[in-house]
Amino acid sequence: MPHLNKIRTAAPGGRDGDPGARSSLSRLRIALTVFFALDGFMFAGWVVRIPAIKQQTGSSASDLGLALLGVSAGAVVTMVFTGRLCRRFGSHPVTVASAVLLSLSIVLPPQAHSALTLGLVLLVFGAAYGSLNVAMNSAAVDLVAALRRPVISSFHAAFSLGGMVGAGLGGLVAGGLSPTVHLSLLTGVGLLVTAVTGPALLRHPAPVPERARDAEAEKAPEPRQLDGRTRRPVILFGVIALCTAYGEGAMADWSALHLTQDLDASPGVAAAGYSLFALAMTAGRLSGTALMERVGQTRALVAGGATAALGMLVGALAPTAWLALLGFAVAGVGLANIFPVAVGRAGALAGSGGVAAASTLGYGGMLLGPPAIGFLADWFSLPLALTTVALLAAAAALIGYSARNVPAQPADE
Repeated sequence: MPHLNKIRTAAPGGRDGDPGARSSLSRLRIALTVFFALDGFMFAGWVVRIPAIKQQTGSSASDLGLALLGVSAGAVVTMVFTGRLCRRFGSHPVTVASAVLLSLSIVLPPQAHSALTLGLVLLVFGAAYGSLNVAMNSAAVDLVAALRRPVISSFHAAFSLGGMVGAGLGGLVAGGLSPTVHLSLLTGVGLLVTAVTGPALLRHPAPVPERARDAEAEKAPEPRQLDGRTRRPVILFGVIALCTAYGEGAMADWSALHLTQDLDASPGVAAAGYSLFALAMTAGRLSGTALMERVGQTRALVAGGATAALGMLVGALAPTAWLALLGFAVAGVGLANIFPVAVGRAGALAGSGGVAAASTLGYGGMLLGPPAIGFLADWFSLPLALTTVALLAAAAALIGYSARNVPAQPADE
């Protein structure tokens, strides 16, 4: 198999004269897709055991909320540094190392017997989770550049599918297995998948697009880095990611309560709210590559923001649960590809540093959403609070339109 640094970048449409090049890039795409799915699977497996671990630690709701900030704090802090690690060691080794750390750290929460201890071990888990997200997104951006096809959404679709499988299996085994046994099994699964799939990443460095190799041959500075030229557009795309991740976090924590409290839905119907949202988002991401090849990334981003805004207005203000469910599904389709496009554009402009910056801002939106909705619900009402998801989705569409002239690659000096 040829060394990837010697592979010519695929021509538009993913066709290349070298069958070995196509085969190598295809294997890398499969390996990265597996890591995205593993990330979603592991995280969902942890989430479904939170109630049991809350009971085990004897934590109050507020104590648990503070402990869960450990995941967020660990992830955000690590995201800042992972971009530097990727530049120094390469995104592929950092992806594999982060997957190993995530697999080992997921077994730590069941060992905690107080909220303080839980918060400390969740710092480690969050650090691994954040590092893996930046590293594998950086690897995905490099591969997208080599393929010259907007396939970034397919990786995020794998994450969503992994999360759905992880949550489903976790719910099935929750009654029969303790959190310690369940999460220990996830450690085994994670290490096994990493051992099988990791060599495909470690065997070769990230593919280098022709532009970057030409610059290197001329001893020119690295064209993709976070500097004065690229910082402003990267921040713009990071804000877009924040606006849409705000909606994902809000839907995860508040959709079921809205359906039961405001629309008198049964627990089963209420549970279907987020499930429909997640399923619609997964479907939207699976079709994202075809959509972006057809209409372009900017139009897909703007249309997605407008669609999500409309769907969330319906979901928040609908007079019946069934109409609200329809609105949630439409919002899921609209939000599906915005985050992947935003992170992908930031990475195309500034490499792993751009991915790290945009991901950190985006993850901040996921942290901001649930508490912001809670405060607004106390001050006004939950339906009115949920309309802020629509407002931020519309803002993402407007910012995306304003960034329509930002080049896909940084301009030459």
